Amino acid sequence: MSAFKGSVLVAGATGRTGEWVVKRLQAHGIAFRLFVRSGEKAIRLFGPEIIDRLTIGSVEHPEEIRAAVQNAQAVISAIGGNVTDPAAPPPSAIDRDGIINLATIAKEEDVRHFILVSSLSVTKPDHPLNKYGRVLSMKLEAENEVRRLYSEPGFTYTILRPGGLLDGAPLQHNLLFDTGDNITTGVIQRSDVAEVAVLSLFTPEAHNLTFELIEKEEVSLASLAPFFKQIHS
Repeated sequence: MSAFKGSVLVAGATGRTGEWVVKRLQAHGIAFRLFVRSGEKAIRLFGPEIIDRLTIGSVEHPEEIRAAVQNAQAVISAIGGNVTDPAAPPPSAIDRDGIINLATIAKEEDVRHFILVSSLSVTKPDHPLNKYGRVLSMKLEAENEVRRLYSEPGFTYTILRPGGLLDGAPLQHNLLFDTGDNITTGVIQRSDVAEVAVLSLFTPEAHNLTFELIEKEEVSLASLAPFFKQIHS
């Protein structure tokens, strides 16, 4: 039986991290819908049975967001701009304004939980990644607005700041959780980031929390939930 009652909208579901979010929601038996730019890619990734769960659109367009968040109880955002593509919208349009659009409209539509996949080092303006459209600073501005919107009573947020993203299987590494953006470097599997995002839906220790996460030594695990205790111990 699902540990979360309600439907989760996955924004950015066809990205590499978003794809894993969908897989981990399926593993936990949690109902979901997808907000994606390309329905064809979504069907290719998840099969034709996904068609009834799709809303096509972009976080650049408020009316498309409003259609996507209808009847959702939570949003997991795995959206990130493509900073290596000069033809793509800049980080200010996606990583900041797009996420703020998504969070603002979700709140207006009474979506109770907002989970955002952000990045390690967002508070470091001199970080090398900020050479690309100040992408980390844009993510921090979005984080700040999510925290402001979802700190009100009756709402919760969780903001994940993973290290460099890898493409291996989940539940194969110990993790390090920390707050304060003190972890300077590290990597983590996208699948584990997705699993932590899903756990954050129904793990009270994750609510109203912003934290960094990287992987440590390899080990087979049954659950990643105990790592939240690192922060609250």
